Amino acid sequence: MFGIQPIFRVLIDSAVAFLYLFIISKILGKKQIAQLEFIDYTVGISLGSIAAEMATNTEVPFYFFLIAMTIFFALALLVAIIGRKNTFLKRLLKGKPATLVYDGKINYKELKKNKIDVNDLLSMLREKNYFDIADVAYAVFEPSGELSVLPVGAQKPVVMEDVDKSKVEKAELTDVLIVDGAVSYSGLSEINKDVDWLFSRLKIKQKKDLQNIILAVYDDKQDKFNVHYKNQ
Repeated sequence: MFGIQPIFRVLIDSAVAFLYLFIISKILGKKQIAQLEFIDYTVGISLGSIAAEMATNTEVPFYFFLIAMTIFFALALLVAIIGRKNTFLKRLLKGKPATLVYDGKINYKELKKNKIDVNDLLSMLREKNYFDIADVAYAVFEPSGELSVLPVGAQKPVVMEDVDKSKVEKAELTDVLIVDGAVSYSGLSEINKDVDWLFSRLKIKQKKDLQNIILAVYDDKQDKFNVHYKNQ
């Protein structure tokens, strides 16, 4: 095309694709490069794929790719505009927040609906600096994939000047003894207990009763269990 050698065509098309994507991203705003929602993810990978094809495919005129990117750009803007005015469409395209922990208890239905298991939830809570689920009053899984956490009243942040430093206890991890209906033998080993003790404390008569337990955490300081059930 235009008598340009393929190698120079690739260089020129790559530069044009890079510049065009940069302009589109600036118009779409920072949200496009932040935590992605469903529609942002779809548009992002589509634009990236078209740009990559444009940079290496020397047989198709470059403006075909620019037209395709422009269409995706226009659709993204259209969805954003309509989504602001139509709540149903916004939820359909972007999803809606899901409450994974409600009033201190794990919401099993929401976990299942969002394809998240208990270990995923515990990992996300640790990323938010909550190592004990008993400290969490509410946890909301946002459409962006982020977890928003509201701690119980006693766990809200305070500065050290607000407390008596001599009464501040050393932080320790709680022991997870049951996860998704399965006994954690490593957790039992940590506290030098066995399965019989666990079943006795939780009044479990047979193994199939475990299937209704999402999570069981033991606090050895207070000798107390925090148990979350599928049906609660």
